[in-house]
Amino acid sequence: MSAFSEAALEKKLLELSNSQQSVQTLSLWLIHHRKHSRVIVTVWDRELRKAKPTRKLTFLYLANDVIQNSKRKGPEFTKDFAPVIADAFKHVSRETDESCKKHLSRVLSIWEERAVYENDVLEQLKMALYGIKKPKKRPYEEVKVVEVDNCSAKSSPDEPPQTIDLIRALQELEHAASGDAAVHQRIGSLPVEVQDVSLLDKITDKESGDQLSKMADDSCMLLADYNGRLAAEIDDRKQLTRMLSDFLRCQKEILDEKEQQLEEYKRKLARVSQVRKELRLRIQDLPDLSRLPNVTGSRMHLPYAGDLYSDD
Repeated sequence: MSAFSEAALEKKLLELSNSQQSVQTLSLWLIHHRKHSRVIVTVWDRELRKAKPTRKLTFLYLANDVIQNSKRKGPEFTKDFAPVIADAFKHVSRETDESCKKHLSRVLSIWEERAVYENDVLEQLKMALYGIKKPKKRPYEEVKVVEVDNCSAKSSPDEPPQTIDLIRALQELEHAASGDAAVHQRIGSLPVEVQDVSLLDKITDKESGDQLSKMADDSCMLLADYNGRLAAEIDDRKQLTRMLSDFLRCQKEILDEKEQQLEEYKRKLARVSQVRKELRLRIQDLPDLSRLPNVTGSRMHLPYAGDLYSDD
């Protein structure tokens, strides 16, 4: 990838189009240069406000892709976008038409469902977009638990994964993007107009062009969201593979330790058996007590010490 500079970023933002490929290509470039996240966010915000109204939504699509797909690599973009993203939503909402607000609302819903930001930032975004607080679909705390409990419940890097971690990771993959039949059907049912470039020649008036633009926006949003979920699923599967590897390694170590303990128990049992055998032999060498005189059932007394040394 090319080296980072403000001038290079400005050029790439100027060339940014509303196509999924354009957004994702630039998003990957930005994530690659995430150590410059503060500068990137500053330039993004500045160029957003200079862009034509028809291009402003694309800047938000770019921010959405960067924020969601960079979280697993580090918190830089999520943190640096937080102070400016609410004003950006407000600016784009004010500068564009009503249909644009629907797309912004969709982005906000995704961020809320996936707990991309804390409650305070989400509330700022709602205020910027709706002007009033919009009821949440479900509590943020509930989302955090469902979302991999991701940080709190998992084992630390120095500890082997627990069985519950593996079960939770496998349960999450049951609802992974690759198995989302509803989304697959929606993608398969996309209008042919957004897939065949040759049909652009049939656009003869502004109304048909606006309709096609709206269909393209909806399709891009659907595909960008699905692509982000697929990227997250790939990371989840890689993480699960590492967890399984660590778990199996841990179980092997436990089995090896148990085998060593078993061998030690066998050695101790052999030693105990040997001692018992030696004890039996020594018992056989002891005198027969039944042949000794019976001194408990008679009135005879053993002689006193004085009697033994008497003159008689």
